[in-house]
Amino acid sequence: IQKLEMSCYLLNEWKRRAGGPQDPTAFMRTLDSERASLKEKEVIVKAFDDWDVLTPTWFEVADYLPAIERLHDNKDFPERLRAALLASKVAYCLGDYKGALTLALSAGELFSLTPREGSAVVGQQDEQYVNRIIEEALDTYKTAKRNGAAIDARLEALINRLFERNLKKKDLRYVIGLAIDTRRVDMIETAIKAADDQSVLLTETVASVLEGQIDTGLRHQILSLLLKMFCELEQPDFVNVCQCLIKLEKPADVADIIDKLISQDMKTDGALLAYQIAFDLYENASQQFVKKILAAMAKIDNELPGSSAASPVPPATPTNPSPTSDSPSPPANTGLMPVPQAEQLSQTAARPVTPVPENPKSIVFRRIRGILRGEETIRHHMQFLIKNNHTDMLVLKEMKDCVRTAMAHNATLLANGLMHLGTTCDDFLRENLEWISKATNWNKFNAVATLGMIHRGHEAAALKLLDPYLPKAEADQFGFKEGGSLYAYGMIHAHHGNATVTKYLRDQLSSAQTAAVRHGACLGLGLATMASHDDEVYAHLREILNMDDAVSGEAAGTAMGLTMVGSLNANAFEEMVQYITETSHDKIQRGLRTGIALLGYGRQEEAEQWVTRLLEAKSCAVMRQAGVCLLAMAYAGTGNASVVKRLLAKVASDPNNDVKRMAVIAIGFLLSNDPEQCLAYTGMLLEHFNGHVRYGAAMALGIACAGSGYKEAISVLEPLLQAKDNFVRQGALIALSFIYIQQTEASCPKVAEFRKTLTKVITEKGEDSMTKFGAILAQGIIDAGGRNVTVALHNRNGHADMGGMVGMFVFLQYWYWHSFVHCLALAFKPTALIALNRDLAMPKMEFRSNQKASLFAYPPALEEKKKEEHEKVETAVLSITNKKRAALRKKEAEKKEEKMEV
Repeated sequence: IQKLEMSCYLLNEWKRRAGGPQDPTAFMRTLDSERASLKEKEVIVKAFDDWDVLTPTWFEVADYLPAIERLHDNKDFPERLRAALLASKVAYCLGDYKGALTLALSAGELFSLTPREGSAVVGQQDEQYVNRIIEEALDTYKTAKRNGAAIDARLEALINRLFERNLKKKDLRYVIGLAIDTRRVDMIETAIKAADDQSVLLTETVASVLEGQIDTGLRHQILSLLLKMFCELEQPDFVNVCQCLIKLEKPADVADIIDKLISQDMKTDGALLAYQIAFDLYENASQQFVKKILAAMAKIDNELPGSSAASPVPPATPTNPSPTSDSPSPPANTGLMPVPQAEQLSQTAARPVTPVPENPKSIVFRRIRGILRGEETIRHHMQFLIKNNHTDMLVLKEMKDCVRTAMAHNATLLANGLMHLGTTCDDFLRENLEWISKATNWNKFNAVATLGMIHRGHEAAALKLLDPYLPKAEADQFGFKEGGSLYAYGMIHAHHGNATVTKYLRDQLSSAQTAAVRHGACLGLGLATMASHDDEVYAHLREILNMDDAVSGEAAGTAMGLTMVGSLNANAFEEMVQYITETSHDKIQRGLRTGIALLGYGRQEEAEQWVTRLLEAKSCAVMRQAGVCLLAMAYAGTGNASVVKRLLAKVASDPNNDVKRMAVIAIGFLLSNDPEQCLAYTGMLLEHFNGHVRYGAAMALGIACAGSGYKEAISVLEPLLQAKDNFVRQGALIALSFIYIQQTEASCPKVAEFRKTLTKVITEKGEDSMTKFGAILAQGIIDAGGRNVTVALHNRNGHADMGGMVGMFVFLQYWYWHSFVHCLALAFKPTALIALNRDLAMPKMEFRSNQKASLFAYPPALEEKKKEEHEKVETAVLSITNKKRAALRKKEAEKKEEKMEV
């Protein structure tokens, strides 16, 4: 006892000495001594389990770490858990965080999740230690859960303690976030049930799951749980329920929800909510998913009394039909009923049929079907774009007057299509028929195809509008005009084609005699059936591919991808990869590269096995390009940091310029919802020595910052306008137009200067044709849709928009083929607020804006320069000039006299 008291006294004196505790060797030797009692060692361990003591001495205590660990292993030692905690702290000070975690777990409940109170040093040191151990524990736990590895029971207990602590604190959002990260679906349910308002937390969780970087398997687990919990609420949030069902691919359940909403009292908001859900479905779901919903709704509608399907209108009976030789003989009288006479037949036919009143529910169903088919959205968007068209025709006139090359002529026609996107205004084409007729070959194809952009969505009159250009019985020798018209027809119906449209395009494709017609028909068919996953269409396109014609094959490869967008169809992938290795045509290889990338759209880690295989193709650059493009589409809008790092590594290591360029552009797609992060990754690449990398970085920034007017991005892109490489200047102009679109001088003062730059590049005679092409396209982009649309790669909910992403990706293939410029039309969305009433009509409404009108003002129209009339001034004549003229006149007179005499 005296020895123990002496040890305590010495420890206290040592701790109180001037300058703080130093040189703990004597005490550490005691811990390592077999002669020292366990009580003495207990006192020493308790004393050193104090940051005031350990902070100045840990580097010396570290020499005796094995001795401390042996005390933990000694089951007879009363403070063996504290010994483990002390050893953990020493390991932490040494930077061995894994070892520190293992020892902290051995300390059990003695390791507190709450930092100890004490002096400033104690509080700060213990907080850092606890946070670092928790961080290491979470990382270890996440890795184990992700890989399906066995998890230490002590680690599981620590994580459970972490959840319990935050549940007690009612920090439920942290619990849900942590549960998602650690794949603990059970804790998500526990946290939501602990909330006072479960509906709000469920809605927030749905948004987190849909927008977060979560693998598909876990996302389905969580969404299934959230769907179940939504349905358990007294008043479920059906909008979010349907968002879950879209991701879970359950169209029949969506149809049931719509049916339940409509089945409510028609005076309630059930029908209105069903309308809104239908609009959201058209905006967010794939064409294939929507078709399945329509099929399920048709089945429900057939069972309704008074529906068009349940009560078909009886066919009209002809009055006094005249028998012919081909007419069947009247049925024999069976004796069950008398055969009516002709007079009675005519009276029966003339008797009016009482119409069956249509079921009100069937009316709502019909309207919802129209919404799901896109009819309402397209109609109102068209009305908006037509009524508010502010295209400045003088801008187009200036471009036309400066055209001196075929490339500029083509660019001007493409710019006109973009500027009049969806407005149905083709005045420029009508007023300049002679100038347009100068377009030849593929320029003629592109010129006709722009009608698809101008009349985009005008489906009812599509064939009538394009009739002068569509294929006729007498085939054209080359078919550029006919091919362009089929491309335009598909563009008008892009992403919402129907069976009639598909059949027409397939028939034209089958009967096509030239490569240009097949090219246009393939692209049109791909656009009209986009994301429909139609196997018959895919097989038809594959037949065109197998013809091994370069022009037709490029379009067929791209169209196959458009039809199967996001399907992750293994057979399609194998066929495309195989054909890349077999064909000798670069154009076909590039078309298939685009198609492969589209197959994996939005599938994230599910596409990884394909990506690995493609990127490992050392001897085939096109395969590696396909791998990079597949990453861009599979992870579009996810912001996945690990994928971004892989793409940057590809930029640094791959020797092929096309791979480098596409890898940088892919970063823009991944970070399309995070301009600041995209700038952080690509900012340095804008100064890269390789022009292809600089071009890719410019495009990546343009994609990520589209419509934002992001000043920092603009400031780093502007120097590229003076770049040495003409294609870099072209890329910078197009990228800046993406950023400046829908920006006014009030919101982004530099936009006026950029417009002047475009005019200068377009009108200067000495400017390079490739740069001029970029400037003309940029002018079309910045004024697109009558100055009423913006580039939208994400929808209102912040989720990646498939049409926008796919359209932008295919547009970027203009690098090789200008006919892909038209696909940019898919990435534009009208900047309008549209409100509808119960009858799906727009009520008269007024909105108050708290911003100045200048913030939303259209750019001022150009003024035509007036020709200045100068007064004629008499030319001054010198006296010597008069003398010379007089002498000349005299000589001429003498000659005349001589001639007359002769």
